[in-house]
Amino acid sequence: MRIDLHTHSTVSDGRGAPAQVMREAAEAGLDIVALTDHDSTDGWEEAAAEADRLGLGFVPGIEVSAKDRWVSIHMLAYWPRGDDAALAEILARTREARVGRARTMVERIAVDYALEWEDVVARSGDAATVGRPHIADAMVARGHFASRDEVFVEVLANRSRYYVHHYAPDVHEAVRAIRAAGGVPVFAHPGAHARGRVVPDSVIASLAKAGLAGLEVDHRDHDASQVERLAALAGRHGLIRTGSSDYHGTGKPNRLGENLTSVAAYEALVAQRA
Repeated sequence: MRIDLHTHSTVSDGRGAPAQVMREAAEAGLDIVALTDHDSTDGWEEAAAEADRLGLGFVPGIEVSAKDRWVSIHMLAYWPRGDDAALAEILARTREARVGRARTMVERIAVDYALEWEDVVARSGDAATVGRPHIADAMVARGHFASRDEVFVEVLANRSRYYVHHYAPDVHEAVRAIRAAGGVPVFAHPGAHARGRVVPDSVIASLAKAGLAGLEVDHRDHDASQVERLAALAGRHGLIRTGSSDYHGTGKPNRLGENLTSVAAYEALVAQRA
């Protein structure tokens, strides 16, 4: 069984529609795949229908934006109820804040690069969640850079002078909201230090007590030392070790199935569904 529990579609910052992501997952030889768009459930219905047609196991998920003080955190939520009012309110507030943040970043960037808000709108299309990747795509389309990754390194990194913070719930609040909605929370790429600051071990220990189910240990943004650290933390705190691609389609090097979740880990996640 080949299981990949972290992918994105055009509902947030992926390049393929939800159904297309499912087709690409089947072509990549996956057996089970999760759609985890940023702060939105809008792609679930389309993805589930296509996965069913293809005989692919589908996991409805969300990558929930959160924070610990000023450290940005992404929390994967598997199988939460899509109609849960409290979780929906958090997601809606975050999506709205992302738009305001993106506009301010574009204003800052436009001082040094030819860029307009309309360029970003053209890249984001019908996405429910507008974010930095859409700004990156707009800058690539303008010819300033060759790829999304180059834009993130040069312009959109957390330490950049163009960067703007946006509202996100405290990570403990996010974990509790995911659990209250019947979901299973897994900390996405918790050791990705190239993206910015990462939380210390004590925060992961605290989250384990608050209801965290697992850590996404096997991820391309983790070097060997981070994999070792996170695997040890997972074992110490009884957390489930997962792995996934964080697939976004063309424009990023991530490939479906490049990291996988074991069958035993998947079954442990399923056992925690409310």
